[in-house]
Amino acid sequence: MAEQRKQEEEVEEVEVEVEVIHAWSPPRSLSTSLMYSFNQRDDTEVLDEPLYANFIRVAGYDRPYREELLSTMESDGNKVIDDILFSPGKKKYRYCKQIAKHLVSGLSSDLIKKGKHFILIRNPLDILPSFDKVVPPSFNELGFGSLISIYGELSALGRPPPIIDAAELEANPEVTLRGLCEELDIPFQASMLKWEAGPKPVDGIWAPWWYKSVHKSTGFERVRKYPVPFPLSLYDVLEQTLPLYNWLRRHSKHTSHLLKSPLPPPDLPNPENAKLFAWVGDEILPRESAKVSVFDSVVQGGDSAWEGLRVYDGKIFKLEEHLDRLFDSAKALAFENVPSREEVKEAIFRTLIRNGMFDNTHIRLSLTRGKKVTSGMSPAFNLYGCNLIVLPEWKPPVYDNTHGITLVTASTRRNSPNNLDSKIHHNNLLNNILAKIEGNNGNAGDAIMLDYEGFVSETNATNIFLVKKARVSTPHADYCLPGITRATVMDLVVKEKFVLEERRISLSEFHTADEVWTTGTMGELTPVVKIDGRVIGDGKVGPVTQHLQEAYKKLTEDSGVFWASGGDVNPMIHSLELESTTTENAYRDLQV
Repeated sequence: MAEQRKQEEEVEEVEVEVEVIHAWSPPRSLSTSLMYSFNQRDDTEVLDEPLYANFIRVAGYDRPYREELLSTMESDGNKVIDDILFSPGKKKYRYCKQIAKHLVSGLSSDLIKKGKHFILIRNPLDILPSFDKVVPPSFNELGFGSLISIYGELSALGRPPPIIDAAELEANPEVTLRGLCEELDIPFQASMLKWEAGPKPVDGIWAPWWYKSVHKSTGFERVRKYPVPFPLSLYDVLEQTLPLYNWLRRHSKHTSHLLKSPLPPPDLPNPENAKLFAWVGDEILPRESAKVSVFDSVVQGGDSAWEGLRVYDGKIFKLEEHLDRLFDSAKALAFENVPSREEVKEAIFRTLIRNGMFDNTHIRLSLTRGKKVTSGMSPAFNLYGCNLIVLPEWKPPVYDNTHGITLVTASTRRNSPNNLDSKIHHNNLLNNILAKIEGNNGNAGDAIMLDYEGFVSETNATNIFLVKKARVSTPHADYCLPGITRATVMDLVVKEKFVLEERRISLSEFHTADEVWTTGTMGELTPVVKIDGRVIGDGKVGPVTQHLQEAYKKLTEDSGVFWASGGDVNPMIHSLELESTTTENAYRDLQV
């Protein structure tokens, strides 16, 4: 019997190869709580910051416990990796709480190449006040740059690590831990949700300085409902680290917000637009960083002018006309400190070049009154100058120009010039949006908007034309925007020898028309085959519409402002270094 017990004890002492789990995080990120959570598992041993002594030795950081740390822990990082992290063990998993900044130069690549990895993040708004209680924080102390590098290295190996946010752990610990275990391909254990208060045998020798709060905890529950006031002395470090935290958060599967949307991330209409560049203010930014200030007038009151442009084969169609209207709108709105025409062109050219967009591109060009010094309506608060936004997207015409679309008539009336002149191409589009909602509810492509007397004005997004007995008619531009594409098509109607009338048109005339089409930069020339349930003509694209579509297509091929030579990428990259001052010079420079 004694011999059998001895054999069982020997079996228990046999060490086996373990699966190593690296948990990378900034400090003060609930990383110790998560270590305690994994320590509750019956199949896992944990290590508390095994590379800390190596980091202190290499980086030279001073800590109250520095000498004790260096004398009691292995300070050779590569020995730690070989002899401790990846050594055999008695349990299936070895959980390593790793602080990202501890990944210093000179460490074996096995640290990243081997084992399972995940990243734990926390908002610097919460980290900094906590860290400051022990050590004055800095950008390097928080280690968000190291976290980005770790994510990049693992992604390059084809193993992008899961990212979880500490806010998720606090708000929904079981769901978050189950999701993490699934990502790590390990079974979830309910024991991970609770632990006993007090110090733990697995704590590092630094615990008396850093773990006072976590020693009071028994789980991931929030200590307080609301955060503490943020010390303004830490504002600069916050500004440095917050963009990196936000970048990592965008790559996590779950995000916590005070106002949380239940919707999953939507698919983009064109996946190519997931990685684009936009001009905001005076710089070119990636899509997710291209944002305006909450103090910007476009946020405060829709106080902005805009234009839609299209690029065809290296040419911007009707650029000068669109810029004329943009500057007219800015003047009508009494904007001050407006960028020059050439500055706007340069911003457009540079943004298109950075994106490599030479064709099949739509540009949303916006000019806001700019940022305010304080929130409020008065333009007297706008002391920073106007804010220019250039948003290009890969975007073919947004309507079905081959088979046509349907329209319904909205109950929302088009703004009267007594209230807000439609000739100012402004961003305050609620009037149009309300009509578009009615169009969406009617499963229509768009909605017709009437003026206050009941005559047709335009649709929520486009101008509108009809054909009756070979005569082309379009509403007066009293209530509607006199569109650039509208004017272009009106010229084509005359050039192609059709009779053109600009007049008041009733809704019933559109119902009984032989042909109807709409015009706009976003959709070009779009046939309409049904309005309010009435079939237009024979329900197919009419001959006049087809004729003008061909004429419009030829015009876009033959005209426009050259700015790039489609397909010749190297000269366009070279042009980024050139300071062209006119459209012609910009084009000539691109041919270098």
